[in-house]
Amino acid sequence: MLHILQTALELGFLYALIPMALFLSFRVLDIADMTTDGCFVLGTAVSVTMAAAGHPFLAIPAAMAAGVCAGFVTAFQQTRLGVPSILAGIVTNMGLYTINLMVMKWSANVSLLKTATIFTLFQQTGIGGQWYEVLLAGTVVILAGVLLVLFLGTRLGLSIRATGDNIDMVRASSVNPTFTITVGLCVANALTALSGAMVGQYQNTADINGGTGIVVIGLACLIIGETVLGRKSVVKGALAAVIGSIIYRFIYAIVLYTKIMPVQGLKLVTAIIVALAIAFPTMKNWAAFQKRKNARKKAHTVKGGRF
Repeated sequence: MLHILQTALELGFLYALIPMALFLSFRVLDIADMTTDGCFVLGTAVSVTMAAAGHPFLAIPAAMAAGVCAGFVTAFQQTRLGVPSILAGIVTNMGLYTINLMVMKWSANVSLLKTATIFTLFQQTGIGGQWYEVLLAGTVVILAGVLLVLFLGTRLGLSIRATGDNIDMVRASSVNPTFTITVGLCVANALTALSGAMVGQYQNTADINGGTGIVVIGLACLIIGETVLGRKSVVKGALAAVIGSIIYRFIYAIVLYTKIMPVQGLKLVTAIIVALAIAFPTMKNWAAFQKRKNARKKAHTVKGGRF
């Protein structure tokens, strides 16, 4: 059971940056950014390629910079070319497939066998013992979450939040929504690429198909977290991303450990978890409505009235 918890925490922290990025794009900016899948692989490709060249630490900011570029391209299509947000993300995603192959030197898979990574170097310090991967991943996620919350509390961050709430009001306030959307998407994709960079060095590999469906899973994690904590503030939103990711990975780890389904069927398990997570708020609202309905009916019955 301890091993399941450790695995869930490791993967939960590593992938928590994706729902955190989706919180910024989907919840704060109210933009359906579909760049996530390709941007995640971009971060993985840049990180693994640079780590293989002997620069595991430099690989992290380099991957984030690549994510910023991906976010800028998507934002440019939306704000300057008038491309709908979903289509802009899909177009960027398509282009990133070839770019990712170029970064990986036209190989569909790059491995880091017997190569130093940020995790192996951190292990050598002796900090954290057997939990060194949890400690390192958790530290990065907490730092990223704190910086995101602080950023959204600045004047620029408040402008980004206002853009998602009412873009016409932002224009009337002499704030350029093109700039706020661009910055928001750049930051969101930087977080996605950071997640990819960490996962790549954690798994010692970069795969061209490693980001397939990651946006749906990330959104499901965010919804799970919001179901637990609510979505009334930026702090709760950032925490919901982390908690939802850990819960999702914990459920996934239990399925693997108990062998409820063979490895070949885990895609079905993932689909079921994601579907339930997305549908849960609707089911919760329906249950609350039925409860209120029954309460009113009972009250009318007690008073001798009819519903």
